[in-house]
Amino acid sequence: METSASCLCGSVKFDIELSNSEPEMAACHCSMCRKWLGGPMLAIDNGMLKNITGESFITRYSSSEWAQRGFCNKCGTSLFYYLVPAEQYHFPVGLLDSELQFKFSHQIFIDEKPDYYFFGNETQNMTGAEVFAHFENEGNS
Repeated sequence: METSASCLCGSVKFDIELSNSEPEMAACHCSMCRKWLGGPMLAIDNGMLKNITGESFITRYSSSEWAQRGFCNKCGTSLFYYLVPAEQYHFPVGLLDSELQFKFSHQIFIDEKPDYYFFGNETQNMTGAEVFAHFENEGNS
């Protein structure tokens, strides 16, 4: 399944190919995502970036040795989190131009989640250490 996405000012537009017909969404509570977005990142896992227009407006910031965060350098919209070792893009769900339905399936860095918010959905919850172990094991398969 494919859907379109864009930044706030419309300078960056792209298509995202979703990996399955029942797309899932996750919440990341890590301190970097919360600083980057002003709250938890609600993201589409493992989408493929396609058909980009306005690529000259995309700036990639290496936020760690394993990740890059992309944003529109014109309006500042957060566009993607790119996990370098796994070559995976994760997109904020709010970028989508369509109103797809997502299953809220899991939360990561649950150990860094502040007490001032919570989600009522029942999800799989992973600590930061569990996330790193998961992706480390995924890269070795």
